[in-house]
Amino acid sequence: MAADAKAKSVTKKNPTKRRKATAKDSQFRNFTPYKPKRGEAYMSEGQLDHLRSILSQWRTQLMEEVDRTVNHMQDDAANFPDPADRATQEEEFSIELRTRDRERKLIKKIDKTIDMLETDDFGYCETCGIEIGLRRLEARPTATQCVDCKALDEIKERQIHG
Repeated sequence: MAADAKAKSVTKKNPTKRRKATAKDSQFRNFTPYKPKRGEAYMSEGQLDHLRSILSQWRTQLMEEVDRTVNHMQDDAANFPDPADRATQEEEFSIELRTRDRERKLIKKIDKTIDMLETDDFGYCETCGIEIGLRRLEARPTATQCVDCKALDEIKERQIHG
């Protein structure tokens, strides 16, 4: 309790001590949140360009990972005489390939989202039709549902699959 009170008093005395989420915390290192102009319409050209940029950077990062994996597997592939070493290497490669497969699916989803940016219905929930929200799209640019609809889907899925 005393430490808690002390931490609160330090924060009150020096509000800069409180850690704020920054662009560095995001999965995109050079990410700068979009600041809508006063009266700017939702999914304006500026917002769409911003989201397009995020998606392309994300896609580029994933493609670089694919290239690194291919090079790593080619360079590090060895025929170890010890069966345990061979098994370890095969397991590492298997895990890496599963990760790349998930990323491959994500790249397809990113490509689909980039295509959707060209239509007028991007940024709106596919379930209820309301705005998904700029901050949610910055956090997860491939989102197709608003927070409420996504939460309902997750609850239904947990009930079905336990």
